[in-house]
Amino acid sequence: MSTSATRRLTTAQALVAFLARQFTERDGVRHRLIGATWGIFGHGNVAGLGQALVEYGDEMPYHQGRNEQAMVHAAVGYARQRNRLATHAVTTSIGPGATNLVTGAALATINHLPVLLLPGDVFATRPADPVLQQLEVPHAGDVSVNDCLRPVSVYFDRITRPEALIPAALAAMRTLTDPVATGAVTLALPQDVQAEAFDWPEEFLAERVWTVRRPEPDAHELDAAVRAVLGARRPLIVAGGGVRHSAAEDALRRLAEDTDIPVAATQAGKGALRHDHPADVGGIGHTGTATADELARGADLVIGVGTRWTDFTTASGTLFAADGVRFLNINIAPFDGHKMAGLPLVADARTALDALHRRLGAHRVAPSYVIGYRNAKSRWERRVSAAYDGEESARPTQPQVLGALDAVVGDEDVVINAAGSLPGELHKLWRTRSRDQYHVEYGYSCMGYEIPAAIGVALAAPGRPVWALVGDGTYLLMPGEIVTAVQEGIPLKLVILQNHGYASIGGLSEQVGGEGFATAYRFRAADGSYTGEPLPVDLAANAASLGMRVLRAGTNGELRAALADARASDLPTCVYVETDTSGAVPGAPPAQAWWDVPVAETATRAPAVAAREEYERQAGRRRRHL
Repeated sequence: MSTSATRRLTTAQALVAFLARQFTERDGVRHRLIGATWGIFGHGNVAGLGQALVEYGDEMPYHQGRNEQAMVHAAVGYARQRNRLATHAVTTSIGPGATNLVTGAALATINHLPVLLLPGDVFATRPADPVLQQLEVPHAGDVSVNDCLRPVSVYFDRITRPEALIPAALAAMRTLTDPVATGAVTLALPQDVQAEAFDWPEEFLAERVWTVRRPEPDAHELDAAVRAVLGARRPLIVAGGGVRHSAAEDALRRLAEDTDIPVAATQAGKGALRHDHPADVGGIGHTGTATADELARGADLVIGVGTRWTDFTTASGTLFAADGVRFLNINIAPFDGHKMAGLPLVADARTALDALHRRLGAHRVAPSYVIGYRNAKSRWERRVSAAYDGEESARPTQPQVLGALDAVVGDEDVVINAAGSLPGELHKLWRTRSRDQYHVEYGYSCMGYEIPAAIGVALAAPGRPVWALVGDGTYLLMPGEIVTAVQEGIPLKLVILQNHGYASIGGLSEQVGGEGFATAYRFRAADGSYTGEPLPVDLAANAASLGMRVLRAGTNGELRAALADARASDLPTCVYVETDTSGAVPGAPPAQAWWDVPVAETATRAPAVAAREEYERQAGRRRRHL
């Protein structure tokens, strides 16, 4: 590196200037890599990165957050909407601000979504020991609370000297733009080093473009993949999140149309085909459709495209039950390509699908197979319509809330969810209209993700209606970024479903012998249990107090009107609805496949004894694919 020209800046100023000049490029299109920086300031970053963001405000956009975890969620939502070609940075002070990043970092890394974390750190020069918020570890002087971020980051470094930023920043950008290795990247910044000046090479501060690769499949692996498909009588494609990250939807559609192979989807892959495409059979696994799960049970070849094969997708190892079933894994990550003892086709999803399509030529599956799954899909759609239908004057069930929303949204809307019972019902029931309409974070299923992620998506796709769907349990965890939406004028559409507790875990607790213990939001009864009257919590009033326009809906008719009003609004708007949880009205179809949640092996209470008997019956069907 030539150092003939330098610029004297603080470490923080140099980092902000560097980040403002980083770009990605894929398929000949350039994107700014770090679109903005989120920040909450304390003594550990206010004089360093805080001052640098003031200094370079014309080059680095800034967003003011209310919660450190939520800022990461917003950055992740932005990154997912931008197909991992762009993301945001997040800066915090040391101590609680830094450790609040851990949950968001875990979510980003598990979902393979890039985000840059810039927490402050304790003094590198150690002028006093200990300083405020320093974690004292008697056997290790170089540990700080930021070391909590190591296991949830795909790259971590602590910048103890200004010049150390140069290799660390380059390594961080390399990792963020690597489609295999991306996730949360952490550069811990001691507060004294942030403010220290250094003569920075101009080359370091110059524009730099990082190419996002599309690796081609190996010829030998492609040959094996072609033989596997040609030899299969009942193949099934499982589309995962890698289809979206690679922008491979059109390649998948062409392959499905020309071969008639049905396509099921994981939570991350839903939307790879439109819901009304003849080959789309809906979600797969524990939260999947009857159509997809029956096809999975009988498939002799399962073609996974960009999927990690999580337990929800495989029904905890019980779903793919046919004798001799084999797996073909199209994945850019070798680690995932070899799962399920499958044939690996390690390559970019779009590149691999196009290559496989060319090699298959005029090959099609048997017409009887196609007729069978299309008829099954029609039967399932009738079940969806029945779950969506509700009397105008009746209180809506949760599926009917989705039905009302389904009637309002267009192809351009984005629907966001992450936790509770909604992900299961969305995966089974939602009729996805576009490749990026369905945004359910289910790698970490993090309560509180929805509202900040919706802000990130809205920043990445201005002008598109963005919906955050939350239950009351999720809402209570992280409503603070409503203030950010109000401050920034982001017309977030928030739907709060009030069901007075943790509906998902309450139902699961009943199934596994836990009797719904401590899952409802109710007063204590005389016996000390939480079975009294519902708590008088008014979440609509809370949302209004944070600056949102609020619409209350008590019936199906009122709900449809409120949702239409919210969609047309250019203000942050909340639709609040109390759902019918009586169980006396039709709801979503039950789970079509199992999920392994261990049940007490010994118990005296009848519900737990019965649950254990059912558990042992289901667990006996589990298999390892070797």
